[in-house]
Order: sequence, then C-alpha cells, then structure tokens
Amino acid sequence: MSYFGEHFWGEKNHGFEVLYHSMKQGPISTKELAEFIRERATIEETYSKAMAKLSKLASNGTPVGTFAPLWEVFRVSSDKLALCHLELTRKLQDLIKDVLRYSEEQLKMHKKLKEEAGGTLDAVQVLAGVSQLLPKSREHYLSRCMDQERLRRESTSQKDMDKAETKTKKAAESLRRSVEKYNSARADFEQKMLDSALHFQTLEETHLRHMKALLGAYAHSVEDTHVQIGQVHEEFKQNIENISVEMLLRKFAESKGTGREKPGPLDFEAYSAAALQEAMKRLRGAKAFRLPGLSRREREPPAAV
Repeated sequence: MSYFGEHFWGEKNHGFEVLYHSMKQGPISTKELAEFIRERATIEETYSKAMAKLSKLASNGTPVGTFAPLWEVFRVSSDKLALCHLELTRKLQDLIKDVLRYSEEQLKMHKKLKEEAGGTLDAVQVLAGVSQLLPKSREHYLSRCMDQERLRRESTSQKDMDKAETKTKKAAESLRRSVEKYNSARADFEQKMLDSALHFQTLEETHLRHMKALLGAYAHSVEDTHVQIGQVHEEFKQNIENISVEMLLRKFAESKGTGREKPGPLDFEAYSAAALQEAMKRLRGAKAFRLPGLSRREREPPAAV
C-alpha cells in the first residue's frame, strides 16, 4: 500500500509541508478526543446522580394505599439505572487515561520523526533554491544566443562574433551547471521525500489504528451500558406486569386489614336486659349520691335482693 509516496509531489514541492502539517494535527485530534470523552463522562455522572435522586423520590413515595408496593419497583429500577450510568462514567474515565497515555507516546514518535525528516526539509529548501536560479541561467543563455544571432545577421566583424560566441559558451556552461545542480538536488529530494513519505504514512497508519481502537473501546463501553439499561427497563416492565391489580388488592388487605369477623345482628330484648344488668352492677359499687328533689332514702341505692 503506497499512497503518500505517489500523491505528494507537484510543481512547487509542497507535499512535505502538507504531510508535516497533517502529522501535527494528530496530537490535536487526540486532545479533542480526550475532551469529548471527558464531557461524555460528565454527562453520564450527572445522569447517574439524577437517577439516584429519582430513586430517593420513589423511596419517599406514600407507604400506604394499594399503589404503595409499585414505588419499590420504581426505586429498584432507578437504583440500577444510576449504577449503569455510574459504571459507564468509570469506564470512560479509564479510557481517558488510555487516551492521555497514547498522547504522550505520540509526542515521542513525532519528535523522532521530526529529527529523521530534517534532511528532507533541507533537501526541499536546496531544491527550491536551485529551482529559482535555473530560469535565470536559462534566460541569460537565451539572451546570449539572441545577441550572437543578431550580430551574425548584421555581418558584424569576426572579432565581435568571437566575443559573442565566448559569452554564449559561458552562458551555456553556467546553464549546464545549473541543470546539474538541479538534477542532483532533485534526485536527493526525491529519495528523501520517498523515505519521509513512507515514515509519515507509517505514523499516520499507527495513529489511525490507535484512534480507531480507542473509539472501539468507547463504543463498546457505551453499547454494554445500553444493553444493561435495556435489561433494567425490561425487568421493570416485567415486574410491573407481574404485579397484578388482584395482587395489590390482596396484599393491601392482608397487611392493612382490620379483622375478618363481621358484626352480627342484635336482639333488642337481650341487648336491653344486658344493659340493665350492667347498670345495676355499676350502681352496687358506687357511693351514695344525691339527685335533686329526692329524699335520703330515695337517694340511697336499693338493697341487694
């Protein structure tokens, strides 16, 4: 697989700069990923606390009435959801540590590559320099050739023609040296650029594989939590279905019932006779008392028969 070694050339040789700039974006992406996961962990922690608060609210639900047992179902479900989100918070916090460890390793790899790619940067600068001189040498040679041709057409003296020819030869030699310098610089640049492109690509491959592994761990943690949440919701739904109206009514009756004996009918004769006997019994143990308009004999209770 060769991509960087084929796609980062071009007229002005900016490929190295593009690859180097891309490498510098790696740590930025790593930092941003850590910040994203940290924010998600904060959200999960906040949600966990909210569910714990909701569980407490369910615990404070009225303990009387036929609906009371269902509050326990809400409390248990809310507690479990709070734990699910708290567990995800912990997993994400551990994942952040992995991201930060990778960030440190990444900086070391970048420092090493920067040192290795220093020669390529020098080659780019050398090639840029000779590339600027080459057109000037060509233009100077072209000018001398035109001067020599003009003198030839004007039938100038041999002495002037010889001078013009000498100047043309010198310009040609200067152009030849410029071309040789360019070719030498180009060959050096090409080789070093190929090596650097391979190193950049290897680094980017390592970076992407590591980042994808971190994203995979993130996705796996979230997925596991969602599975657990789904199980809690399913359990909640099942518990609600299992607690029938009949069961709630029976449980309320058994726990709050006031007795199973019904009041029987009363017989007036028996009831009134019993009341009279109770009244006489009370009078026997009572002290003498006075009622307005009665004599002493009348105030005293009758003697027992």
